[in-house]
Amino acid sequence: MDQPSDLSQLSDSTLLQRHLDGDGEAFGSLVRRHQQELTAFLTRFMGNRAMAEDAFQEAFLQLHISAPTFDTSKRLKPWLFTIAANKARDALRSKARKSAVPLDATIGGAEDQDSYVSVMPSSIPAPDENIMNFEVRLAVEKIVEALPESLRIVLVLCYFHDFAYKDIAEMLALPLGTVKSRLHGAVARFSEQWKALVESDDG
Repeated sequence: MDQPSDLSQLSDSTLLQRHLDGDGEAFGSLVRRHQQELTAFLTRFMGNRAMAEDAFQEAFLQLHISAPTFDTSKRLKPWLFTIAANKARDALRSKARKSAVPLDATIGGAEDQDSYVSVMPSSIPAPDENIMNFEVRLAVEKIVEALPESLRIVLVLCYFHDFAYKDIAEMLALPLGTVKSRLHGAVARFSEQWKALVESDDG
């Protein structure tokens, strides 16, 4: 039976299985497929490009080591982001970054599949807006970087990478209500800082 010669046409799970079966090119295809988005996630979360690149390499090393345990009936991307998030948090803890205070607020009426964009104030630019200029991007990144770690990671996963609440809860091993609570706290803090920035520019 002929198999696709173009690895880019194969699913993540198929590529991982082919890697386990001895295909020398399959794992490299997985790395290239997720490199841009995963590095962007790690950079936003960690606030340091060099540390993000180190965490990226460690995440794929862990993926290589743990590949035989992966359940191919599930999506690989959330599992990969879970590994990367753990590597990033380990690195940040080693730098003695301050811990975040858990928040108890909840997002009223939000469904499990809601994304961050649905609760973000409309005055704040979406991450994929092409019209967003360099200065605005820098301002957004600075505000995100200043958030406590536990809020920042939920914000980045939901807002920039469009993971559903239930996926984030599974990835971070948190109750669904805690994910919503932390997202609410992140939105509130982000909105406050964004409003202050806009008002200072207008003044």
